[in-house]
Amino acid sequence: MHPRAKAKLTMFWRHWVRPIVVVVVATSAFRSAIADWNVVPTGSMKPSIVAGDRILVNKLAYGLRVPFTDWQLLQWSQPQRGEVVVFFAPDGGPRMVKRVIGVPGDTIQLYGNRLIINGTSMQYSLVDGQLSEEVEGESDRTHYTYTEHLDGRDHLMMTTPSARPLGDFGPIVVPDGSYFVMGDNRDGSRDSRFFGFVSGDQVVGRSSRIILSLDADNFYLPRADRFLRPLP
Repeated sequence: MHPRAKAKLTMFWRHWVRPIVVVVVATSAFRSAIADWNVVPTGSMKPSIVAGDRILVNKLAYGLRVPFTDWQLLQWSQPQRGEVVVFFAPDGGPRMVKRVIGVPGDTIQLYGNRLIINGTSMQYSLVDGQLSEEVEGESDRTHYTYTEHLDGRDHLMMTTPSARPLGDFGPIVVPDGSYFVMGDNRDGSRDSRFFGFVSGDQVVGRSSRIILSLDADNFYLPRADRFLRPLP
């Protein structure tokens, strides 16, 4: 190669290509090990999370992993009941977002869509007519929204009596190192009732906030009222 052409190529690498590569690698490593976002494509977590929400994923919530791998260097916490977690589906499906219902050692039962954990029935308060917009596109069905009091964490959950595919379930004991997860949209969620327990090493991180939200049914216009909304 001609020396002048080689010098130009070297300069191009140093001043253009290398900085871009460094930024891409650093950004990818940050998203792999520290924080990321997850696009929610379905309504399985209604009314807390709706389709089109982009949620923040804290990958340092439970420990530190080597970037781009599943190797865990440190662990300082574990998922707790009521937390919203992002994980890889046990059956090989895509990343999912659900709420932790049962931790290792818990006995989980569902009776008439009412959770019973370790023999204690969770408490529910009916929400009266506040969330019609949160279940948009489903006006052909009657929904009931409740506040579920789960282990000191209050969050909204939704039932659809006309659907109710698995309102009764268990009892079942959560094994060591695993978690039982469910969607807040109890009659419209594919969760541990269908694919089983989620292993701790499948958990990507914890989410506690919506970053932004785009409405796919309305030309992907932003839902400004959902920006930076905390998750219960």
